[in-house]
Amino acid sequence: MADAVREPTGSPLPDPPSRTDGFVRTVSERLGGPVGRHASPSGSTGPATRVALLTGVVIYVVGAWFHLGCQNAFKWMCYSDIGLLYSSRGLLEGNTPYLDSGSYPVLEYPVLTGWFLELERLINVALGAPTGLGLGEAERAQATDSFFLINVVLLGLLFLIAILAQVHTVEGRPWDAMMLAASPCVAAAGLINWDMLPVALTALGCMFWARRQPAAAGLLLGLATAAKLYPVFLLGPLLLLCLRSRRMNEFGTMLGAFVISWSLVNLPVLLKAPEAWRSFWTFNADRSGDLGSIWYVLSLAGHEVRNLNALNAVLFLVACLLIGALIVLAPRRPRFGSVAFLVVAAFLMTNKVYSPQYVLWLLPLLILARPRWRDWWIFTAGELIYFGAIWWHLGGYLTPGAGAPDRVYWLAVIIRLLTQGWVVAMVVRDVLHPATDVIRRAGVDDPSGGVFDGAEDAGWVRRLRPSQGTGRA
Repeated sequence: MADAVREPTGSPLPDPPSRTDGFVRTVSERLGGPVGRHASPSGSTGPATRVALLTGVVIYVVGAWFHLGCQNAFKWMCYSDIGLLYSSRGLLEGNTPYLDSGSYPVLEYPVLTGWFLELERLINVALGAPTGLGLGEAERAQATDSFFLINVVLLGLLFLIAILAQVHTVEGRPWDAMMLAASPCVAAAGLINWDMLPVALTALGCMFWARRQPAAAGLLLGLATAAKLYPVFLLGPLLLLCLRSRRMNEFGTMLGAFVISWSLVNLPVLLKAPEAWRSFWTFNADRSGDLGSIWYVLSLAGHEVRNLNALNAVLFLVACLLIGALIVLAPRRPRFGSVAFLVVAAFLMTNKVYSPQYVLWLLPLLILARPRWRDWWIFTAGELIYFGAIWWHLGGYLTPGAGAPDRVYWLAVIIRLLTQGWVVAMVVRDVLHPATDVIRRAGVDDPSGGVFDGAEDAGWVRRLRPSQGTGRA
């Protein structure tokens, strides 16, 4: 394949999905046909933006409508932590997460999520919601309902931000954002918890990295990590890719901004309420194999795994080492989106818990790594099967008579792991055989990689593989 050092203008761009993806080509034939070969490669993203945002609004509203007025959270699969934690973590009484205490557990989330809840609490009070001790049942219900509605609005805005970031991350493929906008996983899981906050921040961080703005990328990824842990795992692939492509100055800039933003969010709580700050870490360290994990299935089957923390850490470390070897030794430098997906998938597949909203972590990265609708359908099917099974498992609707084990739930967990593993296998294949990578088929290198795009391998990489000579196509 010819060299593809991408210049600001007149450079090759990825083929549009209407030509390279069978599903999109079939749909496009009913809507006017695929884009022509002689269409401008730098066309406007406006149509994709408008359609993706409209689709996202429809999908999100369907999910919100499904949650509103739900009477049986497990039976109808409409469970949400939002109202439950508002009333059980001191927010309803007017307390600030981490800094105030009472006869309730400390909020078990990273600090930026807690600050987000505090912002929503203040908005709720400003809008007239009852707050304080001694509230009656009707007042508590009113305040909780209005708090949930505030979350519907703010989390919906964050979802739209994530869609916009997806549109503008991979140059030449704005329509890939439809995989996020149209995902039924968002309708199902978008209002379970506050995961849309780190998802939107991570998507923005990836967009700024693609635009060669490492400081802004580090700032956003640091904030994302202050809201959930998983974005920190992107630093490993970024480090190795920067080493391979001789872009350590950019990595240093990104890392510096990351540390500053993360520290500004965390230090006030760490200094004023260190025990509360540590609650997230102790909560996760102390938990055993929990819902959604293979470890939980093994415990249900009577095979409790001992020393799970150590085993879990070792498995994830081994997975990271394999991903690191792939980054360094692959015949061509992997795309950033590919290895970003792999490291987060490795974390979730080996983790002690897999809450159903964790699909939101993987979905934008899957789109960057493997923007093929076939794989999107496979991934979505596995997640939705698991989504239905976990609620019916918790509600006892899958339990056979006479106390027999709930093997349907076990099967659903295994199916989800297999579908995630399928996408992992496809991404690894793309890394080892770049000709199978739909992004690179048009002669481009790494349009979401920012400073990696078109970069040659460092000398030490070429010495490891003298026959290859370059990291470019």
